[in-house]
Formats: sequence, C-alpha cells, structure tokens
Amino acid sequence: MQKKVEVIHPKTHLRVLSRYEIQQLKDFSGPTHELLRRCCYAVLSAGSQNDNYLDLENEFRDFNIEVAQEERGIVLKLTAPPASAFVDEQIIRGVREQLFAVLRDVLYAQDSIIAAHRFDLENSEDISNAIFHLLRNADVLKPDRESDLVICWGGHSIPRHEYQYTKDVGYQLGLRGLDVGTGCGPGAMKGPMKGATIGHAKQHICDGRYIGITEPGIIATEAPNPIVNELVILPDIEKRLEAFIRLAHGIVIFPGGPGTAEEILYLLGVLSHPANQNIPFPIVITGPAEAEPYLRDIDRFIGDTLGPQAQQRYQLIIDDAKAVAQVMKTGTHKVREYRSLIEDAFFFNWSLTIADDFQRPFDPTHDNMAKTELTKTLPQHKLAANLRRVFSGIVAGNVKASGIHRVQKQGPYQIHGDPDILAGMDKLLTAMVSHGRMKIQGDYTPCYEIVKS
Repeated sequence: MQKKVEVIHPKTHLRVLSRYEIQQLKDFSGPTHELLRRCCYAVLSAGSQNDNYLDLENEFRDFNIEVAQEERGIVLKLTAPPASAFVDEQIIRGVREQLFAVLRDVLYAQDSIIAAHRFDLENSEDISNAIFHLLRNADVLKPDRESDLVICWGGHSIPRHEYQYTKDVGYQLGLRGLDVGTGCGPGAMKGPMKGATIGHAKQHICDGRYIGITEPGIIATEAPNPIVNELVILPDIEKRLEAFIRLAHGIVIFPGGPGTAEEILYLLGVLSHPANQNIPFPIVITGPAEAEPYLRDIDRFIGDTLGPQAQQRYQLIIDDAKAVAQVMKTGTHKVREYRSLIEDAFFFNWSLTIADDFQRPFDPTHDNMAKTELTKTLPQHKLAANLRRVFSGIVAGNVKASGIHRVQKQGPYQIHGDPDILAGMDKLLTAMVSHGRMKIQGDYTPCYEIVKS
C-alpha cells in the first residue's frame, strides 16, 4: 500500500532564502536527518498523551520528511504524517509554523551559528552570544515591545486540579498584560498559556506571546502544545535553560518532576553567584492547596541542600493565583526600572553572570552520574550545578532516547554523595513518584538508584 505524501509550503519561517541556504537545508543525512524526523513528528502529533519514548518510536517508523526545492523556495514532503495534524486535508496553520520552526532551528540556525564555529563554545561569553544569535534568528527578541515575559515551569505529568490551577494563574497573568513562556509541552506548560489567552482576550490584547522553548532531546516526548505561537529549539538543555532566564522578566514554578527540579536548581544556582546578588528577578513557587505538602518538600529540599539564602530568592504562594500574578506584575516593573538604570536590554538579560558550570553540556553517562560530587563542602553555586546535573540525568533516563537506551543496557544510574543530601533527594524523588510526576501513563520504573553508604 502506498504511503500518503503531504506537500507543505512555508507561510512565515523560511519563506525567503538564497540558493545557498536552500542547498544547506536540502543536504542533510544521517543523525541530522533522524533528529529532524523525530522533532517534526513530535510537532505533527502534538496533543498526544503518550510520553513513552519507545511507543513513540514505533509510531513514527513509517514517517519521513524531505526538503525539496521550488522556484519560490522550499517545500516539505511528509510521508505518512499523523492525521491529527490536518483538518479537511489541510494542515493546521499553527502546526505548519511549528514545522518550519523546527527546520529553521535544527538545520539552518545550527549550521550557520553552531557548526560554523562562529563562536568558541568552550568560552562562557561566546556561549551566551551564540544563544543570543539563535534567539534573534528565531525572531524571539523584540526590542520594540515593552511587554513583560513571565516564564512558567512545571511538570508535563500533573493531575487535573493542578492543571486547572496553572490555567488560573495564566488567566491572571493575561489580565495584567503579561506574556507567557514555557517549555512548550503539555501539563503545567500548556495550562498557563491556555489561561493567558483568555486573559488577553478579555483585555482585547490581540498580539499575546506564547513562547515555547525546548531542545531536541525533549521535544520528541514533550511535543509543543497548540497554543505556542513562537517555538524555539535550542541545541541542548544548558542553552535552553540559559535562554529561559535571559529572556525572562520573572519566573513562576508549578509542581513538577525531575525536570522542574533541574530548572529550579539551575535558576537558584545562577542567582547565587556573587555577581548576581543584587539583580531583581521575581520568582514564585506555587500550586493549589492539594499540592502544598509536595511544595513544602521542594522548599525543604532547597533549604537542606542550598541553605536559607537560596530560599530567600523566591516566594512560596499556596492556592492564590491572583497573588502570584500581582507579585509578577510588581516584580517585572522593578526589573524594568533596574534594566533602565544600568542600561541593559529589556529583551535579553545581558547583566546576569552565568558560570561555565551551568553552560557546559552534561552527558549523563553512568560514569559521569556516579562521579558527580554532591557534598556540602562545595560552594553553593557549585553544589547547585552538580545537583542540576544529577536531575538532568534522571530526566534523560526518563524521556530522552540516549538515556533510556543507556539505562536499558546498563541498569539504573548510581547516585553518590553526602548522606544528608542523598536523604533529601530520595525523599523528593519518592514524592515525585508517589504523586505520578514521572510519567503521564503507566507504571514508573526508576532509572536511578541512590547509593547510601
């Protein structure tokens, strides 16, 4: 039986290209083609509640993508795409835009900026400059807009009442004219955007921004939700995290799993750097009343590992969506005043100092995970960086192809460290498992083992 082929033309991204650029986009093969195929299939199957990578791998076995040239530019030829991406045989417009965003970021931007060696990616300043160029190429940086961007973090696997609360917070943010950015997936990444669309509509805000920031290893199992109207794919998790905090004017953190813990540790680790002590950066950790015990566990874990100083960087607000939005509105105003005072750009936070411990990609091999030092003798920001790496490895073992295959072959990751740090981590991870924060569907088999001496 012949497989169905769909031909898709660009409407926004990549409409005007030189012949050289078109040739660049056509000449991809091997790992790059496989990466593009996975990311495009994820976009086309957005809305699926399956976060099992091995199931998804079987589903998209027949799918393929080819970049072809026409006189006016390029077209995509999709073989056996998911039917859910089409309405009356026409591709959904938002899906079309996200498809070409994938092509733009995975191929064009990386070839032109990363692979072209325009920047020394062993140098901290050059890494930040590369991220700036990637975001600018994606047209995410808006120097002429004065809107405030609130980044919302949280789990993709959350119960219904928590999802409703994230919508309530997003609604209150939207009523106050605040834009929303998330990791672009389902759950606590979709809820704030969905709520904000209603808040913006009530205020007759027609150009609300719903920015989704992801990376290739995650997008296959956390596909962009349909509300995202600006999608950016960064090359790795570290550049993704830096992009979040360079773009953000404030951050709201909802209950989540190890990915959310990784984000919290990254953020608090960066802000604990001596050079960042006086930079205003509003942070709220929040959730509905039912999630209070879990949020207290997170707060306690931060206190036990990074100390009271780290706890002072955020506010813990329980079951009060309006209060969260008010804190963000007031906080982003202070950010604007501070940026004006020091003459820093409002659309990209150049003033933050980010140590290379937070910028260098961490490869979660079994050896690297076992060797990661978790001791209180480390400076606060160093300990935060290492804790972030461990949680990043757990994320890889849960949802990323490379991590899943490694755990299948070699067994769970081994985590070593000071007994009190490991005890706090064990308690937090156990709470994540018991609350169903590791997987949307099915039973969870831990990809890690905490080794207590």
